[in-house]
Amino acid sequence: MNLKNSQLDVDTWIKEHGVRYFNELTNMAQLTEEVGEVARIIARRYGEQSEKESDKNKDLGEELADVVFVVLCLANQTGIDLQAAFDKKMDLKSFRDKDRHKNNEKLK
Repeated sequence: MNLKNSQLDVDTWIKEHGVRYFNELTNMAQLTEEVGEVARIIARRYGEQSEKESDKNKDLGEELADVVFVVLCLANQTGIDLQAAFDKKMDLKSFRDKDRHKNNEKLK
């Protein structure tokens, strides 16, 4: 997935179908809602809670894609090049954490 192209795809969709971006606070609330839907599926499907019959057909991939869509919206409307930010984060994690997890006794 190329984040730069994904940001352009979302921006094109917003301009062609979405009329305009929701404001940043609305999108933050939307992101929280979407993350909550992901959490609900994971807690019931992979955690200890029982899954309700109405939740059994929920698509985790679709919910994760909803999260990504809103994150891309927020990046677009706040002027963030998410690809550059992600690449920078991966470089940082690769340098800072290169041996951290290998040496973690809890993970062995």
